[in-house]
Amino acid sequence: MTGVDLWRVERECRADGFRLICGADEAGAGPLAGDVYAAAVILPDGFMPDGLNDSKQVSPKNRERLFQVIQKKAVAWAVASVDPAVIDEINILAARLLAMDRAIRALIPAPDFALIDGNCGKGISCRHRTIVKGDSISANIAAASILAKVSRDRYMEEMARRYPQYEFERHKGYPTKRHYELLRQYGPSPIHRKSFLKKFYAEESG
Repeated sequence: MTGVDLWRVERECRADGFRLICGADEAGAGPLAGDVYAAAVILPDGFMPDGLNDSKQVSPKNRERLFQVIQKKAVAWAVASVDPAVIDEINILAARLLAMDRAIRALIPAPDFALIDGNCGKGISCRHRTIVKGDSISANIAAASILAKVSRDRYMEEMARRYPQYEFERHKGYPTKRHYELLRQYGPSPIHRKSFLKKFYAEESG
């Protein structure tokens, strides 16, 4: 990413004495359906894959390429998810943090510090720092955003094969016009988030 030093934050952490620093990010907080996914990544110090950036700024083709590079070159990486029933029970903010913590806990070797995308780190089990828009500031968070996004997209493509009437391969569960049309026609699937649909059905009945 031109003009941005994606390793500045990691160098600051190393100057504070931390050795294994991971980045964590999630994908799928906004959709009406499906799991929320998260990834945690420890990249080799200074490693910069070509085109690394916030996953939302990377084309699907390049995300797939970076996914392979990151998995191959990372010191450690892990992907975790939280399903719609838990999202409905604990709310999406808590669920995205739970998914990130699960990914961090799965790293081998374990990190001694985590960089968390966003402004909340409640429930993260290791020492950490939150960074708003961290996926455009930190190399490790950017790498985690790629793994989380690709993993969730692949999951939603699998759900599209299981529930073809909802066309999840097109909208990935996000609240698009077409998604709402299909909800009106078929009702919710087993993977829809009931808490996210309350407003929609309230408007429909009103």
